[in-house]
Amino acid sequence: MLFSVSGLRFPRVSPVYRYCASSFNGASTSCSLSLLLKKHHFSRRIFIEKSSSHSAFSSLTVAASKKVLDPGGQGDASSPMTDQLESPSTISDDPQVIHNVDSEGMEDEKKIEVEEQESFPSVFSNNDEEAHAEEPSVPLHRNASTEKTEAKPRSIPPPGAGQKIYEIDSLLLGFRDHIDYRYAQYKKIRKEIDKYEGGLEVFSRGYEKLGFTRSETGITYREWAPGAKSAALIGDFNNWSPSADTMSQNEFGVWEIFLPNTADGSPAIPHGSRVKIRMETRSGVKDSIPAWIKFSVQAPGEIPYSGIYYDPPEEEKYVFKHPHPKRPKSLRIYESHVGMSSTEPVINTYANFRDNVLPRIKRLGYNAVQIMAIQEHSYYASFGYHVTNFFAPSSRFGTPDDLKSLIDRAHELGLLVLMDIVHSHASNNVLDGLNMFDGTDAHYFHSGSKGHHWMWDSRLFNYGSWEVLRFLLSNARWWLEEYKFDGFRFDGVTSMMYTHHGLQVAFTGNYNEYFGYATDVDAVVYLMLVNDMIHGLYPEAVTIGEDVSGMPTFCLPVQDGGVGFDYRLHMAVADKWIELLKKRDEDWKMGDIVYTLVNRRWLEKCVVYAESHDQALVGDKTIAFWLMDKDMYDFMSLDRPSTPLIDRGIALHKMIRLITMGLGGEGYLNFMGNEFGHPEWIDFPRGEQHLPSGKVIPGNNFSYDKCRRRFDLGDANYLRYKGMQQFDQAMQHVEAKYGFMTSEHQYISRKDKGERVIVFERGNLVFVFNFHWHESYCGYRVGCSKPGKYKIVLDSDDLLFGGFNRLNHDVEFFSTEGWYDNRPRSLLVYAPNRTAVVYALVEDEPKATGNLQLTQNVKNC
Repeated sequence: MLFSVSGLRFPRVSPVYRYCASSFNGASTSCSLSLLLKKHHFSRRIFIEKSSSHSAFSSLTVAASKKVLDPGGQGDASSPMTDQLESPSTISDDPQVIHNVDSEGMEDEKKIEVEEQESFPSVFSNNDEEAHAEEPSVPLHRNASTEKTEAKPRSIPPPGAGQKIYEIDSLLLGFRDHIDYRYAQYKKIRKEIDKYEGGLEVFSRGYEKLGFTRSETGITYREWAPGAKSAALIGDFNNWSPSADTMSQNEFGVWEIFLPNTADGSPAIPHGSRVKIRMETRSGVKDSIPAWIKFSVQAPGEIPYSGIYYDPPEEEKYVFKHPHPKRPKSLRIYESHVGMSSTEPVINTYANFRDNVLPRIKRLGYNAVQIMAIQEHSYYASFGYHVTNFFAPSSRFGTPDDLKSLIDRAHELGLLVLMDIVHSHASNNVLDGLNMFDGTDAHYFHSGSKGHHWMWDSRLFNYGSWEVLRFLLSNARWWLEEYKFDGFRFDGVTSMMYTHHGLQVAFTGNYNEYFGYATDVDAVVYLMLVNDMIHGLYPEAVTIGEDVSGMPTFCLPVQDGGVGFDYRLHMAVADKWIELLKKRDEDWKMGDIVYTLVNRRWLEKCVVYAESHDQALVGDKTIAFWLMDKDMYDFMSLDRPSTPLIDRGIALHKMIRLITMGLGGEGYLNFMGNEFGHPEWIDFPRGEQHLPSGKVIPGNNFSYDKCRRRFDLGDANYLRYKGMQQFDQAMQHVEAKYGFMTSEHQYISRKDKGERVIVFERGNLVFVFNFHWHESYCGYRVGCSKPGKYKIVLDSDDLLFGGFNRLNHDVEFFSTEGWYDNRPRSLLVYAPNRTAVVYALVEDEPKATGNLQLTQNVKNC
């Protein structure tokens, strides 16, 4: 398959190896702190001083939410128990006061600021600004589309007092020194950005200065590389000559060159040309892809990628036609990967995803699509998480304009488009990534072991570096501004927030785990800044943080002292389902299931999922595969008898997904294909690996057979997969109609360990789950809040969904007065084994007597 960019045609080559070298020309590398201090001491002055004084507060984290909503604890009850989700509760652990954060640093803040005034100018000197004053630089891609009608002043509000969090959670008062220090650091950086960069709005537009920018008279290229001794821009445009276009360096380590237009007025670098920066470093001479490159490709016969100067003619640039959809109250997210979204064993394209997958997502009832692996990553099997080029959309799937077309089509369909963004770490690659970019170990990353993630084999950003903040903040804004994404799912946030990265740590909910020496304050402050920037400039944008630690204040506004995310990804739920699926049905505890689903912090919203891409990877199993295993290969056809394993699997697959959506959060996520129980696993094409220890890890002969999604299975009328898909579709549409995930009224009235029944209310809906493997209950009384007539709006036992059709949907259910399960009223229903049924209150209809209800239920049994 060929890939073309205006005159360049590259066959798509699967990367076979990951280049994670740490030296050039055989020379060992080392970090020169003195060089960085000399060239870039203004950033070191503020951040290094702070981190040396408060070394306890450095880097990264992973966690599990600990808001206890079950007054009875995790245990089941033989009699009904109640959970009132509206009421906040407390953590059982007694908070212990942490060591006092260096109060001298707080009290001496004015003195520090005075000392720093002289040493904090912009990396762009006055001379730089004046040099091209007559030729204002603009980003490579300016869209003259919807921006014209949307154009209005945008600003980021100043920091607030940061104290409201103590009103929300009084346990935080015991850790006030740490939290106030964190907020003081955030305010201090905001102040410095305002003073030396013109504010966060300007600071987050680094792509208008660094990298390639176009003006009427030529192209300017700038690169921050303080460790380089010399630099030259090389590429197709100058026959890769290192002496043709040498660059000059300013006192802040920024290299620059201006290339005037040619005699005929055309750009000096043609669109589609390959480009790199050649630097002489203390580790040797190296050719690197520009850090701010907007597109990169893998040329035929080459392993490392090459940067591409991407600046198509105006008539070829994609122009957005549709505005952003209005942000929905509840999120129903379809997690997807463009490359593996084809039914065929190939790498799919942005165009095919746009034309074939987006309409499917809309039809299924989801209102948002979350796309993985957008940022360029040379190693396909990294699932997009080992990013090499942060500003470049992956070229495997098409061009930047193809991606814009995809997003515009999603907006036309009313779908939000969320990007899975990676700011938690970077690829270890030296040849085509940021690692050792200027020949030093501590350029964008921490030096030494602190800058390496031992489990992920990747580099860790130094969030205390001024230019790293500029790079990452600008990166987030670039995707929102240039590509019109509607928000982000931030990957690996737990790893960012704690120096132990959440590895080999069991979070219990004790607040000492969140506010102590293991917390990387620099990283938390960066997360506050990026949320501040996003929500200030793009009020409708959504931010979701992947945090398993349960960090308090994670989803509270920055103005109030929080980290600022809209949602936390509720990761503990998927692990709980896998844990239960390894047990017998008899060992499932209803109270344990409920506790896990509702265990989240008050006023902090969550996106929940029963399974994501993690559970689908090779080496793990999807829920469907855990439930039905090898029977899926032989007994999913409707023209063959089913088996007890298949019947059980289909029933529980539906129940698990509905109760997860019903109780687990204010948003829901599903990985593509899992809605119909996609068989088998995901296995990226890979070759045999020979480890230094001599161990050989077998490959799959670079096969794409299991790196695709068999949507045809869910669509086939002759397969049982279709019933599972139709149930998921019905579930999404019921949520769209009733909005139960964000309902203010939420109450759990029953979780009976003997009968294996769970009953709860959300809004005007009553959910009844019978997890018993053989007991069905006729005339079963369930509590309810509101009086009136109820009807069935979702039934997992419906024949359409692969069930046994044991419920009569024409039956009406009328409430009777009298307290039951701590509810003022109740209904009599039929609850077949292994079913989930949702009853909706029918408004403005006449009430009937309890006798009529009983008669109708008898008919239903």
